[in-house]
Amino acid sequence: MIEQFKSLTEEERRLLYRAPVLLSVLASCSFNELNKAQKADAIKLAHLRTFTAMPLLLPYYSEVDKGFKEQFEYAVKKYFLFDKDNRDEIKVEMNNINLIRSKLEPAYPAPLHTTQGNLVMHVNEARNT
Repeated sequence: MIEQFKSLTEEERRLLYRAPVLLSVLASCSFNELNKAQKADAIKLAHLRTFTAMPLLLPYYSEVDKGFKEQFEYAVKKYFLFDKDNRDEIKVEMNNINLIRSKLEPAYPAPLHTTQGNLVMHVNEARNT
């Protein structure tokens, strides 16, 4: 288990591991479709994070990578049509994730937030390639 996550419940840990999936789904889906280039980029980037993230976050991204593709597919099915209600539901989950991140020791949330923001930026850029 990741040292910084020991004080969290199992559900809180699970939500933290889902954050890159949910962010990627939000970034790669429009109201009625999934951008395939962005989906492929999100999956590739999640895998690359296990090698390129700052050392503090490597264990986290290693865990995220284990089921990223399957969780991404599940989230796409769950939230399809990507209408306002489904997007709002994802945002509620992300707000819960932000609350959980605030429980972590101070050195951990900021780099985690930054790398997840970078993930969204890269997934969004895939639309233009």
